Amino acid sequence: MRVIGIDPGSRVCGYGVLEARDGEVTHLTSGCIVPKSTLPINQRLKIIYDGLLKVIDQHSPDVMSIEDMFFAKNAKSALKLGQARGVAILAGSNSGILVHEYAPTKVKLALTGRGRANKEEVQSMLSRLLGVQEWETQDASDAVAIAFCHINISQIEKKLGKEFVQTRRRRRRFTIDDLPS
Repeated sequence: MRVIGIDPGSRVCGYGVLEARDGEVTHLTSGCIVPKSTLPINQRLKIIYDGLLKVIDQHSPDVMSIEDMFFAKNAKSALKLGQARGVAILAGSNSGILVHEYAPTKVKLALTGRGRANKEEVQSMLSRLLGVQEWETQDASDAVAIAFCHINISQIEKKLGKEFVQTRRRRRRFTIDDLPS
């Protein structure tokens, strides 16, 4: 199975391609698509789309894994991130590959065992697992982490069945209105 991981962004879009075969995971490539920040958003999105199509054509992944949205304090930044995610998902869909989305905490949990691990811990674990000592940027290593997360989760689902790999349910928070009068 060949997986392309995407760390979307309108200024820097990271990508990483991994191949899983016979229990071994191999790092094929990783990098970033960086449009000029002076360009309008529509042109930056087109550059990201074209760049991702080029990477997909070169490496022929079977699956795309992309970082899911997280809550941002700045609404304008969140909208631009959403647009970049949409462009990446469209590139995958137009190339005929399945697209899976993973929350940042799930990616960190799959790699380090902690959902709140910092970026340095994630890079360190990736370096140990894949033998890559230097990462071009944090965006590139994040993209590789997202691809690695998909490989781990898909292997677990394959062995145990999808019904065993469920997300944690949130506890219901009680308020004063829930108490009997």
